Amino acid sequence: MQLKTLAVLVALAIGPGWAAAQGAPKSSGAASSDSSMTGGRAAPAVQPATNKDDKLSRSDRKFIEDAAGDGMYEVQAAQIAASKARSPDVKSFASKMVGDHQNANNDLVQIANAKKVELPTAPPRGKRHEIETLGKKSGAGFDKLFVKASVSDHEKDVKKFEKAAGKVQDPDLKAWVQKTLPVLREHLAMARQLEGNENSAAAMGSR
Repeated sequence: MQLKTLAVLVALAIGPGWAAAQGAPKSSGAASSDSSMTGGRAAPAVQPATNKDDKLSRSDRKFIEDAAGDGMYEVQAAQIAASKARSPDVKSFASKMVGDHQNANNDLVQIANAKKVELPTAPPRGKRHEIETLGKKSGAGFDKLFVKASVSDHEKDVKKFEKAAGKVQDPDLKAWVQKTLPVLREHLAMARQLEGNENSAAAMGSR
């Protein structure tokens, strides 16, 4: 059966009162708003559930689905930061996150398509709430929240990928994990440095 890919575009509205997309996504047209943690230009491709690849283990399939949802969150949160962050360093970090995660997402979509894995069309509910909260922040408060969330999320991601590197069975998925893990570690190091700089500046200001 010919595999059909449905590209679902996730629209992001930036500014006070912004709410995460809950319904049918739509295209924004702007390159910087090409969202999805599982695709540079679109959200994860949705495959018919009846076409599942029986050769793929349940744990591998679950990891792909989870990585896709987390991926969409990373791109959407970083896109907001690239637009709203006050600090040039935070903006630069956010832009790097968008590009890196979109590349990883595009690769994951290809793997999911080949393995006939049905991907989520939006981040997990908890992550959507975090994106909503980010959208309502501004100025220094936004920068602080985004950096803090980036440290926390990448700490979790690195642990998940380190564990997956030893447990994933599918060779294509394992190669993707091994390729993506160094990028996540780099993001974590950058986020921690930004957090450290922010804490140092706050300490200096309190003297």
